[in-house]
Amino acid sequence: MYKRLIRPLLFLFDPEGVHYFSFAAIRFLHRVPFMGSLIRVFFTSKDPALEREVFGLRFPNPVGLAAGFDKDAKLYHELANFGFGFIEIGTVTPKPQGGNTKPRLFRLKQDKGIINRMGFNNEGVVAAAKRLKKNKGVLIGGNIGKNKTTPNDQAQDDYLICFDALFDVVDYFVVNVSSPNTPNLRDLQEKEPLTKLLNVLQKRNSDKASRKPILLKIAPDLSNSQLDDIIDIVADTQIDGVIATNTTLSRDGLNSSTELTEQAGGLSGKPLTKRSTEVISYLHTQSKAAFPIVGVGGIHTPADVQEKLAAGASLVQLYTGFVYEGPAVVKRMNRAIK
Repeated sequence: MYKRLIRPLLFLFDPEGVHYFSFAAIRFLHRVPFMGSLIRVFFTSKDPALEREVFGLRFPNPVGLAAGFDKDAKLYHELANFGFGFIEIGTVTPKPQGGNTKPRLFRLKQDKGIINRMGFNNEGVVAAAKRLKKNKGVLIGGNIGKNKTTPNDQAQDDYLICFDALFDVVDYFVVNVSSPNTPNLRDLQEKEPLTKLLNVLQKRNSDKASRKPILLKIAPDLSNSQLDDIIDIVADTQIDGVIATNTTLSRDGLNSSTELTEQAGGLSGKPLTKRSTEVISYLHTQSKAAFPIVGVGGIHTPADVQEKLAAGASLVQLYTGFVYEGPAVVKRMNRAIK
């Protein structure tokens, strides 16, 4: 029903507008008495065989929702009812920011992809933290970044602000230095500044009464030598894992019109499937499985999930696949895993 009726209708309209419309529709449905419970029964797979223990946390299933879908932690309870084992909110920044100029979201329907140059648009970490205080049992990741106006030599201050604000309301953290849509942000992936940033966060983590897992989200556009650096950095800083991967700047092999493919921003969806799996496999093999990997990028089918897990991922996350395949895909994926 989704792919035959609902998706063609939604895809007639502006992608960002549809995103907010979908949010409003999901929220409205959950205000209907008993509808949340019905959605949960229909879409959720509960089975001990699906449970995973990764970086000290118990996940009800290994299929999560990637950051970017619920940036401001406004809909995590409702989204969890569609069968996700965990929800990652963000990327959040210390101060609210509007993001880049619209239009900034583009569908590549022929390629089952999306290009976005959103630019960390969010209402600020304080607003997200306030909403997360109402959480009732959803496993939450907090994806944190820096404000566009913050220079890189002061970036650690922004990450610390977000870390402190979210510490009591998230289960794990994701350090995002790999978005292509904030100027110069990816420079922080270089070995020296990244090691410094992660060590600062780990020091703050150790000062807390109990620590939280810290993961690093990396770009798919890194070379093998840069991936080797990532492996060294994880070992040196003793963070808990890596999320592979963010969106790509590559436009290789696309079939959509040049009007779309030449848009600036990060590309997600099916065009990223192969490269994200290559990165997962490389990290897993070269590190000798030294740390958990969360696989993201081009996951649209149960076969895509199984490919990521076989390559070395412990968990997976969806975003673009959720948009193209619809909410029932999460249950199909969990059935295949089981």
